[in-house]
Amino acid sequence: MWRTQQKAGVRAIETRNRNRVADVERELSLLARHQLSTTQHAPNRMLDRSGYALLSRLEHGPMTLKQLAEAFRLDQSTVNRQVKALRHDELVERIADPDGGVAQLLRPTRKGLRYLESDRTIAQEQVGHVLETWESDEVDLLAALLRRFNGSIESLEGCPWPRAD
Repeated sequence: MWRTQQKAGVRAIETRNRNRVADVERELSLLARHQLSTTQHAPNRMLDRSGYALLSRLEHGPMTLKQLAEAFRLDQSTVNRQVKALRHDELVERIADPDGGVAQLLRPTRKGLRYLESDRTIAQEQVGHVLETWESDEVDLLAALLRRFNGSIESLEGCPWPRAD
């Protein structure tokens, strides 16, 4: 289904101004580069990128390994390795399915949630530093557009991401 939607999207782009889409793609690439660079050069962060992402997802509720792999669109063996590292550091734990299912669920430990909150605070400080010269309405507009963009991706993938708001 995603491939069919991709082809339809390409045709739609061909009928619109390709330069606008090219500008968005270029800026998204730069954004990803800046985000990764900032993350890697923060010595006081406790989690690596995958640990931060997994804990961010698990804080919304326990999930099976299979559910995590599906949510991140990754191979289950990849997620298993990442979860194994988190379990080794006592940042996630396995629990029985309260509904009686066979598969065990994963949830963050208190330590994992503390690390996540610490790293989130650092990340928000970094973003806040970048945005400190922006007007409030510009920051609100950026947040709304990013939320809409991410929502469009989630809709195409059929995999909505939980949000606290």
